[in-house]
Amino acid sequence: MSRSAHPAGPRHADVLPEGHYTAPPADLNTLDPKVWARTVARDEQGIATIGGLRVTDLAEEFGTPAYFLDETDFRARCRAWAEAFGADADVFYAGKAFLSRAIVRWLHEEGLNLDVCSGGELATALSAGMPAERIAFHGNNKSEEEIRRAVEVGVGRIVLDSFQEIVRVAHVAQSLGKRQRVQIRVTVGVEAHTHEFIATAHEDQKFGIALAGGQAAEAVRRALRLDGLELIGIHSHIGSQIFDMAGFEVSARRVVQLLAEVRDEHGVELPEIDLGGGLGIAYTSEDDPREPYEIAKALGEIVTRECEAAGLRTPRISVEPGRAIVGPTAFTLYRVGTIKPLDGLRTYVSVDGGMSDNIRTALYDAEYSVSLVSRVSDAEPMLSRVVGKHCESGDIVVRDAFLPADLAPGDLIAVPATGAYCRSMASNYNHALRPPVVAVRDGEARVIVRRETEEDLLRLDVG
Repeated sequence: MSRSAHPAGPRHADVLPEGHYTAPPADLNTLDPKVWARTVARDEQGIATIGGLRVTDLAEEFGTPAYFLDETDFRARCRAWAEAFGADADVFYAGKAFLSRAIVRWLHEEGLNLDVCSGGELATALSAGMPAERIAFHGNNKSEEEIRRAVEVGVGRIVLDSFQEIVRVAHVAQSLGKRQRVQIRVTVGVEAHTHEFIATAHEDQKFGIALAGGQAAEAVRRALRLDGLELIGIHSHIGSQIFDMAGFEVSARRVVQLLAEVRDEHGVELPEIDLGGGLGIAYTSEDDPREPYEIAKALGEIVTRECEAAGLRTPRISVEPGRAIVGPTAFTLYRVGTIKPLDGLRTYVSVDGGMSDNIRTALYDAEYSVSLVSRVSDAEPMLSRVVGKHCESGDIVVRDAFLPADLAPGDLIAVPATGAYCRSMASNYNHALRPPVVAVRDGEARVIVRRETEEDLLRLDVG
């Protein structure tokens, strides 16, 4: 394949009114460990590796596009979260980020609990052997069928999201002769500094029961009156991809105030408080996420301080990291198809995937990094936009990034930090086949979610 340089667009992003970068990085060949999985490196020939395996060999064996997940990294992050919070707290992996039976088994083996938010996620968890008592069931509109199955199998908690759901869960539990452990999800009025669609604690949105106007206090009253429910605590989640702990401090203070009101009105001190997840990861070198021990220390101090001020016993804390565990552990490998320089603007680099395997750029205007991984290059940087093959102008994978000016069709490029919300939100747009997820560990690779086939696609089409 010829590596001749294309007549690239501008070399500097300052000609562009939009975009993340203002100048090209010093070295396009460096794989920043902040955004790449732990075992990713370049070998002596400059080819990127994961778990000791070359991406060129992986592409040949498993095809592209494909997600490659560093199992060593995933397990290490599970342990880091478990150790940071210790035996006196609970860590629930948020399955919506990415869930498969292999993931469930790893979580079980590493001692983490699991948070699910649909009947399908619950079925996956149970089929892979996660004990039901270590499962939390979320969702703003759980069906009666989903609730019934959750109660029947004995999930550890159901997070109640509305007044109707309080009655619905209680009715199902009583009909089964059970008393279901529940938490009430409250919206605390904290505006997380994130995209509108992933900020979840301000009042004007679909999740939870508002503290404002006494609605959350009324939800507690109703839950305490119903024999089918055992109210164990309050749940709050303020958003996603958050780096600043200030929002958690305000959220915890308001939740503890509610706990104090419950004690004063009902003589009950609820034993648990769940502060949700939403902690950010590094998608680019400019992101600066916190380590689990920092998060655990900060949250513990916030809750302890607020409870002491309110004269309450410190409740057991739960957190729900999903993206923070799986997000950094995977990258998506693409093969370059066409390259279109636009004079004075940028160069469009089309790959063999797109918004069907990563909708986040189109949906949230998310930012990603990208690197040439099948070789190294000394060519000048060219301002690029990595786009997919779908019939949609918004089919963008990486909005603005620098790639070598000698990039050519057939090269492999990879987008790191795609472990969360990429495969789980993947679609069949344009009848695309969803990519496989390949786990790599200690020089071995195995498929944990296989690539879809045309037969899979046609099997659902009953004609």
